[in-house]
Amino acid sequence: MSSCYHCGDECNASPIVFEEKEFCCNGCKTVYEILSSNDLSCYYDLEKAPGASPQEAKNRYDFLSNPDIAERLLEFSDGNIQVVNLYIPHIHCSSCIWILENLNRLQPAVVSSQVNFPKKTVRITFNSDQVSLKELIILLASVGYEPYISLNDYDSGKKNINRSLIIKLGVAGFAFGNVMFLSFPEYFEVGEYWLEQYKHLFRWIMFAFSVPVVFYSGSDYFVAAVKGLRKGLLNIDVPIALGILVLFVRSTTEIIFDLGSGFFDSLTGLVFFLLLGRFFQQKTYSFLSFERDYKSYFPIAVTRIKTDKTEENIQVYDIEPGDRLLIRNLELIPVDGILCKGDARIDYSFVTGESRAVRKESGDKLYAGGKQLSGVIEMEAIKSVQQSYLTQLWSNSVFQRDKSDTFQTLTNAISKRFTYIVLSIAIISSVFWLFYYPPKALNVFTAVLIIACPCAIALAAPFTMGNLLRIFGKRRFYLKNATVIEQIAKTNAIVFDKTGTITTHKEQSVQYNGTPLNGEEEKLLKNTLRASSHPLSRQLYELLDAHQITTLDNYNEYIGKGLEASLEGRSIKVGSASYVGSPTQISELNTSVHISTDNTYKGHYVFYNQYREGMTDVFEELSKTHSISILSGDNAGEKSRLQELLPEGVSYHFNQKPDLKLEYIQSLQETGFEVIMIGDGLNDAGALAQSNVGIAVSENVNVFSPACDAIMDASVFHKLPDFLKASKRAVSIVKWSFVLSLLYNITGLYFAVTGQLEPVIAAILMPLSSISIVVFTTIATNFLGRRLK
Repeated sequence: MSSCYHCGDECNASPIVFEEKEFCCNGCKTVYEILSSNDLSCYYDLEKAPGASPQEAKNRYDFLSNPDIAERLLEFSDGNIQVVNLYIPHIHCSSCIWILENLNRLQPAVVSSQVNFPKKTVRITFNSDQVSLKELIILLASVGYEPYISLNDYDSGKKNINRSLIIKLGVAGFAFGNVMFLSFPEYFEVGEYWLEQYKHLFRWIMFAFSVPVVFYSGSDYFVAAVKGLRKGLLNIDVPIALGILVLFVRSTTEIIFDLGSGFFDSLTGLVFFLLLGRFFQQKTYSFLSFERDYKSYFPIAVTRIKTDKTEENIQVYDIEPGDRLLIRNLELIPVDGILCKGDARIDYSFVTGESRAVRKESGDKLYAGGKQLSGVIEMEAIKSVQQSYLTQLWSNSVFQRDKSDTFQTLTNAISKRFTYIVLSIAIISSVFWLFYYPPKALNVFTAVLIIACPCAIALAAPFTMGNLLRIFGKRRFYLKNATVIEQIAKTNAIVFDKTGTITTHKEQSVQYNGTPLNGEEEKLLKNTLRASSHPLSRQLYELLDAHQITTLDNYNEYIGKGLEASLEGRSIKVGSASYVGSPTQISELNTSVHISTDNTYKGHYVFYNQYREGMTDVFEELSKTHSISILSGDNAGEKSRLQELLPEGVSYHFNQKPDLKLEYIQSLQETGFEVIMIGDGLNDAGALAQSNVGIAVSENVNVFSPACDAIMDASVFHKLPDFLKASKRAVSIVKWSFVLSLLYNITGLYFAVTGQLEPVIAAILMPLSSISIVVFTTIATNFLGRRLK
């Protein structure tokens, strides 16, 4: 098969040819014509087949005609100049950047457009007198760059970016470099005349550089230490804050009384490295959202039918019980309601996990979150958005819980003991010198606190976990923060959702049961399916062998039943068992399409879930170290097949509603298990939040996925055991870093306790311990990353 010149997808047996180029559909051909007619055909020179097949967006953005809604989405509006920042999931290459930044050649009303490639956004400035926001978005959709707009975008408003850590790091780095430079004469020219003449000036300049480092850059450590002490906790920030304060006070005392040059170099270096570690730890994936709820999935507006039968677009928050709503094909049901008119075929897979669409008739109840798959329906709202089933799913207290509050990191566990030990050594040694040689007692006390400052311990976890975050991200496994790695390492049970997690949405396997079709019958079936837009018809059409395309003599599609067609005196029916006249009762545990030709039943195609590549190997490997369970909102139709594919000991649970999934996770935790939950939809949201670690599997990491601790690209599902092993090895690296830090502390404490600590020794030992920890963790995690190929 040939591939589409525009988007690269495979063309069917009859591709559309234009200017000697082949296209998979009229949409791609139209985009090519638009670009070519505007002298933008060099778009295709940057990369082969860079585009995306455009979606029909004629009515999808009618809600933007409502000025109140459009205004809330704008970033800036002043007179006729407006600015909007849109998220474009399809941005993936240099061609995408080029075409989006040349929008003014397609629409002269666009003043400028700028792409943020990592975040996949484009910021467009346009003249609203010449083009509306709706027209602008339809233009983007028509060329294959349809924006993703959700209720979450509408609610959130503008986000304030906290840059304080970067500023504090810059201040500390600037001061550290200058203080080290000013300290060189103290190290190498002791006793020289010019040093004696300028040493006081140099020391006071170092003091001046250190003041903003201590009271601005290091302020977070003092605040955290005070908060910890108020709660009766000795966290890692207590000895760090104490060390910084003692370094500053002793150094200031030394230069005031001309006792020495102090430890300003070590002080500024300590704060700089600590902030560098914190920055590395907190730096995460700003283009991903780990805190998504139903607002990320819901539309901003919906069409309401007024009493005079006219239509209007309203905000979803304005929906009231009793409103009559129009839901188009592929649109979401925003509130709970009653079906009034039309044939409803609802996909509840994001809400319940059930992969099969559900048929509804007039008078049946519809739940928020379902997607209409078959034509237009009308419904009457019985609840507001805030009262609907999907919204109430998020009212569970589990969504208000912060997992990090209940998880004690390895660093905090060790720092508590470390603080007691350091304070004990400082007090005991100073008491000893107080009796043996009193003038040295205070010097020894402060020296112990300075040299034993747990900077290396504080740096070990941030640099190890931070580097592994980066490595995981390059391999398409995105973690919310560094703490998640430690949480993963402690788990001993894994619960998998089935639909969309261990199965793929992109493929299904099909098996035919019945009397084989001859060539003429298969040709008739192929041409009948060609005329239908039903998802099962399209899947089956693609799987059948190519046949000559022929115009049918007669064709009818009966919503909810099936298809009927005739050609050259032969007839065919395709659809449900009752519609085509199946002579026997057939189990409907699996989705089936039945066939009869010339009023004779032939057989049926059974659609099976297609499981992800390497699934069996993944379960075999994980079952060695974890207890494995599978939860599914589906029926038990696939249980026997799963039992054949997966190792013994896997626990299966079907027909699981969202609340049952959450309760199952709770029951495992109550029996002592640390649980990883792996899911993909809103129906898994409660279980993902309740679990110790929630991982969302996504075919596209930039579109909707529920609130979670990690997002895993579906293409790397087979690497899951490797990611779990790497997390455990990262914890081992941190422990070895603690051992290395302990050796430095023992060495430094020897000089401190014996009263031999000189500024030059502190200047060497403290930065050396920090740098060595950074180097060790970086090399070790990079080596670990190479094993994750």
